Amino acid sequence: MPSVTQSEPRPVMGAAVLSVTGLSKTFPGVRALDGVDFTARAGEVHALIGENGAGKSTLIKVLTGVYRPDPAAEPGTGVITYDGSQVEFATPLAAQHAGISTIYQEVNLVPLMSVARNLFLGREPRGRLGLIDFRRMHREAEQALGGLGVRVDVRRPLRELGVGAQQMVALARAVAVDARVVIMDEPTSSLEPREVATLFGVIRMLRARGIAVIYVSHRLDELYEVCDTVTVLRDGRSVHSGPIAALDRLRLVSLMLGRDVGDVREEGLTKFTGGHDTDAQPVLQAQDLTVRHQLRGVSLAIRPGEVVGLGGLLGSGRSETAKAIAGALPPDSGRVVVAGVPVRTGSTPAAIRAGVSLLPEDRKAEGIVPGLSVRENIALAALPGLSRFGLVDEARIDRVVDTFMKRLRIKASGPHQKVGELSGGNQQKVLLARWLAMNPKVLLLDEPTRGIDVGAKAEVQKLIDELADDGLGVLLISSDVEELIEGSDRVVVLKDGAVVEELTGDAVTEDRLMRAIAAAPAAQATTAAPGGDDD
Repeated sequence: MPSVTQSEPRPVMGAAVLSVTGLSKTFPGVRALDGVDFTARAGEVHALIGENGAGKSTLIKVLTGVYRPDPAAEPGTGVITYDGSQVEFATPLAAQHAGISTIYQEVNLVPLMSVARNLFLGREPRGRLGLIDFRRMHREAEQALGGLGVRVDVRRPLRELGVGAQQMVALARAVAVDARVVIMDEPTSSLEPREVATLFGVIRMLRARGIAVIYVSHRLDELYEVCDTVTVLRDGRSVHSGPIAALDRLRLVSLMLGRDVGDVREEGLTKFTGGHDTDAQPVLQAQDLTVRHQLRGVSLAIRPGEVVGLGGLLGSGRSETAKAIAGALPPDSGRVVVAGVPVRTGSTPAAIRAGVSLLPEDRKAEGIVPGLSVRENIALAALPGLSRFGLVDEARIDRVVDTFMKRLRIKASGPHQKVGELSGGNQQKVLLARWLAMNPKVLLLDEPTRGIDVGAKAEVQKLIDELADDGLGVLLISSDVEELIEGSDRVVVLKDGAVVEELTGDAVTEDRLMRAIAAAPAAQATTAAPGGDDD
């Protein structure tokens, strides 16, 4: 996605719509916001960026009534001003009724309700007797989604849609209300390129209508594509605010990390070193995995100390392949072999016992247990191995948790803090710690850096390299092409649930990957896994 040049004209921004001055928020043992200043103006797309734990989510939650700010330390501080008046929203619903609409990274809708009901939740059209006018609601829902290029049966339960389509429903809902401010928290994390282009069109439309857009994203190209101004948070403080065109990428990253531009330029924007040479026999072989309507004879192999990338568009079968290997998706046919021993397919416990661990794409729904502590989340999978005669060895758990909190640099007030209170990047690290505590032979990583900042992303990328250097076999799924190319020794390309090409050596390039995705017909599914059996 091309970046906006500094010479590109931008619309003139209007008056301040939503602003805070000297805003602070403290949790037990953690000062999440420390005197933050922030202003969103009418007709402006304002980027809010920073590392995980910098305070972005906390600021959004204070602005929208989820959290109450700390009492003012001195006159004129800790003030939220909206539409010219000092406010403090008691609930998110109060903020929404006032005209502040929020789209969260994790879709915040009701899965069991229909698409149309989700779109009009709390503002359903009603007839003369006060009953819901379903015919009108379905018609208007189809029109609203059609304007975003989404064609679905609005009577279907929301849960039957893919994550990307659900995100578009959340976008349609946010746009449909009479909003003065629209807050978007990582809105493209689950979208395909076509949907991203639609989203950007909607953002430009909102800007033209004089609506203030607060845009949170870790994808730098997106920021330069659609944003006018940027505020950088670091350690709960606002360290920079101004036109984004005045900053180049390296300067922006250095502000986020608090590091010198020269250091960032020397080390680069990723931490992958690549080149995990190995000629060992495969530690994992997936052979002819087939799942009706999802996978068609997928085969791949991973050697010890090797990072194998799994490329393809959303819906190509990447996550399904990882789940089939890990036992979470029972295949209709095919087999999985770990260290030369066949593993019972369709059984997650069998895969874990064999040494296969899966870091799922959706950490909220399939990974962390938000109500449990960091300690409990890390120890969850390893509990059987940390027990003696049915009794949990608390001292061993403490040692394991302490080891991985230090190794992965998990930022928390302590091991007993609830994991749901941590930033997205630290939640991801907790999940990694859980599975590394199992001493796996193979680690399946589905979008391991999705929705985390460049600092946490670099730490995860460096850790993946270190794990491969230590002999672990790694399967890497990523929608970030740069990450996939730089982090993988080989890339297996999927399309329509089938392997269409395998890139090795000098062929592991962005151009070759894009050509394989775009040009290879699904009928040409080829490429058996190297080192696999002939049967």
